[in-house]
Amino acid sequence: MGKKLNIVWLKRDLRINDHQPLFDAEKSNLDYIIIYLFEPKMMAHFDFSIRHQQFIYYSILEMNKSLFKYKRKVHIFNSDAPIFFSYLSSKFIINKVFSYKESGTLISWNRDKKVYNILKRLNIEWKEFDSQGIIRGSKNRIGWDKNWFNYAISPLIINNYSVNSFNFKLNSFKFNIKDFPYLLEYPNQFQPAGEKYAFKYLKSFIKIRHKNYNYHISQPENSRYSCARISTYLSWGNISVRQVYQCIKNALNYKFNKRIFNSFLSRLKWRSHFIQKFEVDCSYEHSCINRGYENVIYQNDNKLLESWKKGKTGFPLVDASMRCLINTGWLNFRMRAMLVSFLCHYLEQDWRRGVYYMAKLFLDYEPGIHFTQFQMQAGTTGINSIRIYNPIKQSIERDPNCIFIKKWLPELSKIKNDFVHKPWLLTELDLIDLTIPDYYRKPIVSPNLSNKNIRNQLWGLRKNSHVKEESKRLLRIHVRRK
Repeated sequence: MGKKLNIVWLKRDLRINDHQPLFDAEKSNLDYIIIYLFEPKMMAHFDFSIRHQQFIYYSILEMNKSLFKYKRKVHIFNSDAPIFFSYLSSKFIINKVFSYKESGTLISWNRDKKVYNILKRLNIEWKEFDSQGIIRGSKNRIGWDKNWFNYAISPLIINNYSVNSFNFKLNSFKFNIKDFPYLLEYPNQFQPAGEKYAFKYLKSFIKIRHKNYNYHISQPENSRYSCARISTYLSWGNISVRQVYQCIKNALNYKFNKRIFNSFLSRLKWRSHFIQKFEVDCSYEHSCINRGYENVIYQNDNKLLESWKKGKTGFPLVDASMRCLINTGWLNFRMRAMLVSFLCHYLEQDWRRGVYYMAKLFLDYEPGIHFTQFQMQAGTTGINSIRIYNPIKQSIERDPNCIFIKKWLPELSKIKNDFVHKPWLLTELDLIDLTIPDYYRKPIVSPNLSNKNIRNQLWGLRKNSHVKEESKRLLRIHVRRK
């Protein structure tokens, strides 16, 4: 049997500051290693994509740059967690495993249960820490707001690192970048990964970019500059919620811009609120939050679905939003909501037919937010207003000068702005010397945009006794109480 040591298991916490597991490992006075597992089963799940893997990999490279002077690094292995911990415990005496709790999908919950049982059988303590103000085992929201604010204002963890003298080696499950060459092909259009960049984006928002935050938040093009753009860094733990909260509260210009900054901070808390929902019930990944809405009848047309996925529906703002998301991994909230609404309400597709596709596209994919928000926009919660976004109205209001649309739809770049929002109104005379795709002459569904079928079903079910009982149950669990 090998050396006695502790393990820090990284998941969605890829940073070296304000990090409780690393802090506890350091103060334990026992050699420890830091690991990240590229788990084949997790990587093969419907919600995981190459862009996620790339962001994780480059985040780890940034961590290793900072840890190098301490002769430490994040060891990457290619193995499912239960197999890895079983094997590692046969080679070393594992004293403790430190990690954050993860509010993930069902596959991650089942993975963690297996790891817990393995470690328990081997008498290895697994010390899991709360994260983002999320409470595990919560039955309702009594005291939740107070708990979140207590977390947000609590002192940041100051991580100091000793110089490592332990030469850790493990020949099995080695991660070889040659086996994952695509990880090195991280597109320039994506936000750069790592803790350093998380703070660069946050500080530039605090210093300059916040000024039009409230005015531009719903505009697809201007929001790319005026929003904080730190959602990806929060999702993969390059920065903590607490660091963001305190960085803004302590900013020299906070008192002069309270309305703007407090608006942002309310959304930061709102973020944890939705993750808490998923922490309580991760079945929202594949089942309607309000079970009564399983009775909605959709048409589920594969041809319509594929047109939506490719951004070739014939509705310019819908297509521009999808293509922007495909190419950059980020889209403002209003356009995300519109894409879901268009899929479910106008194309009449079950939300489950698009939820994993968009999860893979979002570089800032966070399960707790994604599945709860997707259903909220689809109208299957029973406790939220049913929002149906008209893509033509949104186009005229949110991109009046067609800057965003023409940026992502070059095929419409030469069309006069008067017609860009409704290209099907172009006459043959207007199109002399111009060619546009057929789907802009004849969109995949009528431009009159009737959503009567789904709208009537969703609103009609509000009166259903099953839906009413479900709504009461959800309100007891999820409505915030101070």
